[in-house]
Order: sequence, then C-alpha cells, then structure tokens
Amino acid sequence: MSSSNDSLVIAGRSFSSRLIVGTSRYPDPQTMLAALEASGTEMVTVAVRRVSLTDGSKESLMSMLRGKWSVLPNTAGCYTAKEAVLTAQLAREALDTNWVKLEVIGDDETLFPDVTELLKAAELLLADGFVVLPYCNDDPITCRKLADMGCAAVMPLGAPIGSGMGIRNPYNLRIIREQCSVPLIVDAGVGTASDVAVAMELGIDGVLLNTAIAQAERPVDMARAMRLAAEAGRLAYGAGRVPRRLYAKASSPLDGIVGRDE
Repeated sequence: MSSSNDSLVIAGRSFSSRLIVGTSRYPDPQTMLAALEASGTEMVTVAVRRVSLTDGSKESLMSMLRGKWSVLPNTAGCYTAKEAVLTAQLAREALDTNWVKLEVIGDDETLFPDVTELLKAAELLLADGFVVLPYCNDDPITCRKLADMGCAAVMPLGAPIGSGMGIRNPYNLRIIREQCSVPLIVDAGVGTASDVAVAMELGIDGVLLNTAIAQAERPVDMARAMRLAAEAGRLAYGAGRVPRRLYAKASSPLDGIVGRDE
C-alpha cells in the first residue's frame, strides 16, 4: 500500500482523514471547534435526538458545523428499530442527507447494541435509500450480516462507549477485517492516541471517537495527538512490520566478525 493518495472511501465519497469525531461533551463550543480543526477530521457526528436541527441562530450547533464539516447524523438514544428509523428520517428531512450512523442500544448500563433491532433497522433504512453506517458489537457474524445486506461500512466497538478502555479484542477485529470488504471503522472505547495507532496498524480503515477528545484535560492537544496517531498507524500498516519472534535475532550480520570463524 502506498502512502500517497491513501483516502478513506465510503459509499463513493473520499476522505483524506481517517478520523470521524463527535460533537458532544466538550467544555464549551469554542473548544469543540478548535478540537475538530486540530483533529483534521472532515466528518463529524451529531446526535439527532439531543440537539436542535432547525435552530438557525448563530450559536446553534448546526450553524457552527455547516460548511466546514460533513455532518453525519446518528440515532444515539434509540432503543428500537422503529425509533431509529424515525430519527433517521427526521434527520434526512432537516439536514438534507441520506447518510446515517445507526445506533440501536440494548441497555443503559453497557450501551451495547441490540443486535436484533439493529439488523431490523438497517434493513428498513437501506430499503428507504439511506447510506447506513451501523455501530455494532465486535462480532464477525453480525458485521458480515450488516455488510452483506448493503451497509456502506461496519463500525464495531473497540470497547464500551465512553469507557476509554481502548482496543479490547484485536483478534475479532482482524477476523472482521478479513471477512468484510466494506470499510471497517472502530467506533467507541478509544481512550488515547495509542489506541488509534493500534486500530490503524490492524488494518482498520477509520476510527470514530468523541469522549477521548472532548473529556481530555486539554481537548485540542488530544485531538492533534489523535490525528498524528492515525497518520502514523496507517503508515506503519502500509510499511509492513517485522514478524514477531520468540527469540532474539541480531540486527547486524554476524559474517566476518573478527575471531568468530577461528
């Protein structure tokens, strides 16, 4: 893989950044805007059920984002397929986009997806002409089903939402990477820049994150760190790491060492 012209392509759209960044939980709007800028992201997520999509005032979230970033509405806070579909349709009407990050949560404690309702919602939204990016468990079977039905990407969690626990199951992510031809985006659980680098080194196509930046002590600095980690991890993945070995192997050749052959 060459490092040049290495874009993230989702549903025919190219993005130079491999980070998708959320817009909630920042200490203030100015910090949010500065962090988004520092992250280098081109796409941001907005929770449709938690913000006003129609407020046209200069201080509204949408007025601050429009024209600077592509807005990906998400169905956070939905617990059934019916709720998620209705929320996506409202977002399409208000924001004039058929893209949606699909979330259907199973419970308030873990915020894990309800797989049955998620699959049902994805099928309904695809039939309604949406470009669906579903947040799901790191389960290869679920991810393959979502990809096979036509989702534009699959977005398995790295760890529970907001936990900051990082990539807890790299083995499943590797299986998903091998079995799904659509873009694979780690969504949820990232805590710091090294987590992003690990995801990229696994061959993951992108990372969606929010809390790790918004709740950092210095969000703007953390956003820049995430940007650099994504670039470094992706470059390392393309460069091809050396094999892991149980025993040492000298990095310098032993041939010709004085006295060795005597």
